Amino acid sequence: MGRTYEAIDDRIAEFLRAQHVFFVGTAPADGGHVNVSPKGLDTFAVLGPRTVAYLDLTGSGIETIAHVRENGRITLLFCAFEGAPRIVRLSGHGRVVEVGSTEFARLAPRFGAYMSARAIIEVTIDRIADSCGYGVPRYRYEGERTKLLEWADRRGPDGVATYRDENNTRSIDGLPGLAPRR
Repeated sequence: MGRTYEAIDDRIAEFLRAQHVFFVGTAPADGGHVNVSPKGLDTFAVLGPRTVAYLDLTGSGIETIAHVRENGRITLLFCAFEGAPRIVRLSGHGRVVEVGSTEFARLAPRFGAYMSARAIIEVTIDRIADSCGYGVPRYRYEGERTKLLEWADRRGPDGVATYRDENNTRSIDGLPGLAPRR
């Protein structure tokens, strides 16, 4: 049923890119809250055989960034809701590449332009595994939700930055998130 892989081959990469949603799991090193976040809007990229990244958009919390900065542990889960059942987990160590950095500018062209972008999470994978997905229900993709994009457009760049200053500087467990603007 399940297998592990040494690298992301063309077949796995095709599966990953075809999924409209994926989930990111992180946790603090010692206690605290486990975080699982759904991601979409075509923000995922395969960078190499053992490296992936996704564009992290401004949201209500900062758990993933705080956890990755604290201990690096991260798992991305992709499951097929259409077509043949399959689940792929990419486990490894992440790093945060913030907006405004030279490295962000280098990686950003791999993703769409989003006003609400706050970082790229790059993951060096140490385990690639799949499983059957037989228990995952079928869902039909109808399209992307536009609420986050509309929210950012209404606020504008300064409003989004102010929101991050007010809501994304600390995780729910008190770990540092994004530094506020000075």
